[in-house]
Amino acid sequence: MGQGQKGSSDKKAGKRRDDSPAPDDNHKGKICRFPLLVALLQLLLGAAVAVVAFFMLAVSPSLLARETPHWAGIILCVVSILGFILYCVTYRPNERSSLQFTVKLLYFALCAIGLVVSVLVMAFAVHHYLQASSFICQQQLDDCVCKLTPHDPIARTFTYEGVGRCEDITETLTLYFLIQIVLNAVQALVCAVAAFIMWKNRYQVFFSGLQIGSPSFQQWQKV
Repeated sequence: MGQGQKGSSDKKAGKRRDDSPAPDDNHKGKICRFPLLVALLQLLLGAAVAVVAFFMLAVSPSLLARETPHWAGIILCVVSILGFILYCVTYRPNERSSLQFTVKLLYFALCAIGLVVSVLVMAFAVHHYLQASSFICQQQLDDCVCKLTPHDPIARTFTYEGVGRCEDITETLTLYFLIQIVLNAVQALVCAVAAFIMWKNRYQVFFSGLQIGSPSFQQWQKV
């Protein structure tokens, strides 16, 4: 009688152990661990910076590359695409997957580069915005000739080719510079957040999700 009860209890305990979820099952069924919002913001901001830069180039084809930072927007779009790839790489505990480790490392490096690029673009945009806001311009055929001090004969002259109206430089172009300042400031913040998430995920322990199972056997969903 006692052996029968013991055998039935052993079967029930074995059944409970079989029914308990395996540690890797949740991870195998769960992909896309990286926060989607960060990668999506990087893509939208990068596209916006590139589009505004091409609008600026349409005002005057003679603008320099540092004045039309479409390259910065393209870099952020590439970073965001890598973020989406990381978002869809199957999770492996402790980065045992070489693909996941490589993508994480590359994404962290590109986020750091994107942060530096965004700060540089923002600095150039602030400089050109303050400069263009103080221009005194005159129309000369299809060109717009601007000076900071029009009465100074040796003052530096800025010639913008292919401009139909000088108002495009003193008004429209300054507005584009202001938009670039705002976009790149937000872009730098997003890159900093993405790099921080990668660093925190690698060197610190932080979890999110709901506790599963008994207190003696806890499982958490890792971000």
